[in-house]
Amino acid sequence: MGRDKATLVVRGQTLVERVVSTVGTRCAPVFVIAAPGQALPDLPAQVLRDEVRGLGPLLATARGLRAAADAGGTWAFVCAVDMPHLDAGIIDELTGAAASSVADVVLPWDGRDHYLAGLYRTALAARADELVAAGERSMRALVDAADTQRIVMEQRRELTNVNTPQDLD
Repeated sequence: MGRDKATLVVRGQTLVERVVSTVGTRCAPVFVIAAPGQALPDLPAQVLRDEVRGLGPLLATARGLRAAADAGGTWAFVCAVDMPHLDAGIIDELTGAAASSVADVVLPWDGRDHYLAGLYRTALAARADELVAAGERSMRALVDAADTQRIVMEQRRELTNVNTPQDLD
């Protein structure tokens, strides 16, 4: 989009405020992983900063999983900030499936994996760190290295990522 998506205003609220508000209805505490120096509005969340900019979502996910584990969590809902239509129903569906699963990751699948809209066991932080140290940057590397359960869904607006201004329509 040529700009920081987190602070993009949609219907009077930044994307990061929208996502934190939605996630906060089901998860506590909420952690936001931000780039070094990235400006964010005041949020009802704990903001953690990446040490290095531009290394991809895997490093940020590892940091968030460690923070969630330190806070006593066994599972963490990991999502992207660019999901303006995300609703708590997705989190409910995934946590319902996770309750009876031995998997380490529970992802929505609608013809493609939604790596940044899934539940991850916080114990995966160490595996994510190992993958980053080996040069991996993508969430696919973590999912491929873990026992993953995919929840088959029809394509849903709630899982849409905003990559162009037209995606907001």
